Amino acid sequence: MNTPVSDPVTLRLIDREFLIACSPEEREGLLEAASFLDRKMRELRANAKAPSFERLAVLTAISVTHDFLTLRKQHDGQGQRLSDGLATLRQKLDAALESEAARR
Repeated sequence: MNTPVSDPVTLRLIDREFLIACSPEEREGLLEAASFLDRKMRELRANAKAPSFERLAVLTAISVTHDFLTLRKQHDGQGQRLSDGLATLRQKLDAALESEAARR
């Protein structure tokens, strides 16, 4: 049985370091996510009255989750509009093909 290879990566959030194991192919994405999270935490810290690290982490998690859910709703809406548009085009194509077949 093969065990996945994992290497520890050091992530820095605000002024704290976290050592997290990840596979080599996950490393880049994890570092990018930590960098984004660090920027967001710093942004929220600048607008708050000296929050603790834990409170700041929760506020950031809520903010990022809210942004994610908003984008997901927008994406789902666009997907539905695309599906509706494709269905309309298919109906028009079917009607045109039937009309052409009836002429022959």
